[in-house]
Amino acid sequence: MLALTLFLQTSVQMGTHILLAILGGILCEKVGNSNLGIEGMMLMGAAAGFATALVTNNPYLSMLVAGLAGMAGAAIYGFISITLKGNQTVTGIVLTTFGTGVAGLFNEFLSGKALTESFRNFFAPKAIPLFSKIPLIGPVFFDQSIYVYMSLIFAVLIYVYMYKTRIGLSMRAIGENPAAADSSGIPVTAIKYANVLTGGFLCGLGGAYLSLVFVPSWLENITAGAGWIAVALIIFCTWNPLKAIVAAYLFGALQGLGFKFQGASLLGIKMNSIILDMLPYIATIVVLIFISLQKKKEYQAPAALGNSYFREER
Repeated sequence: MLALTLFLQTSVQMGTHILLAILGGILCEKVGNSNLGIEGMMLMGAAAGFATALVTNNPYLSMLVAGLAGMAGAAIYGFISITLKGNQTVTGIVLTTFGTGVAGLFNEFLSGKALTESFRNFFAPKAIPLFSKIPLIGPVFFDQSIYVYMSLIFAVLIYVYMYKTRIGLSMRAIGENPAAADSSGIPVTAIKYANVLTGGFLCGLGGAYLSLVFVPSWLENITAGAGWIAVALIIFCTWNPLKAIVAAYLFGALQGLGFKFQGASLLGIKMNSIILDMLPYIATIVVLIFISLQKKKEYQAPAALGNSYFREER
């Protein structure tokens, strides 16, 4: 039981940055903007947050700066894709390239650096009284870092915002038919920008989780493609913030399996570590194929996803 609990705890920890990135991507895509720049925003957040932590040793300021760095990347994307009506796919890829370059500039100054013990202790797991004593799920969900709790709260709040509020209904209407939403008096551009910028903030926080909590030190290309995985898992969770929790932690569990069984043998054959590392990515591809074959409406992307809105054409 203890081994299972530790494995599930690790799965949650390994999926937290993915969860934040998925949530950020959902906010973008639900207003019709396909942002492939998640990886870039995560890298910008990771670098900015870690640099701030080294200079100030302030965890709150580090998270804020990380989020703002991701938001800055989202602002670039938003200006090109929303205001200038640029191609969203190309803009997202350019943003990832830009974010990788920015993190590369930081690399020379941050490489080999580590955070102080007091900073690491701030993000150490903290048990929530009573809840952490619940068998199995207690230690898994209620004996974690504040970052994990924060990501779960964000997921619930975004779900409530999307499906239980009037402005959430407006944002979903924009993603389906921006011309009709505009005709109804909904401020399309303002809501698009609000969601894209908030999504960028969450992606920046997701990247910073790796450099501030999970590692916590600076490694070149610290996100290791997590942003691209998040893009795929947005489809896997069918643009639902609560399903995003399951998707992120499932990916974390598959990654955890790779670590747990490295060097193990099956029927006398030593398991290849490279194949084990591929498991989460193979599973993602399989699930994406399955989701794509489904014809149910709830599995389909927002109708206006990836299309620039020209008000003059409505």
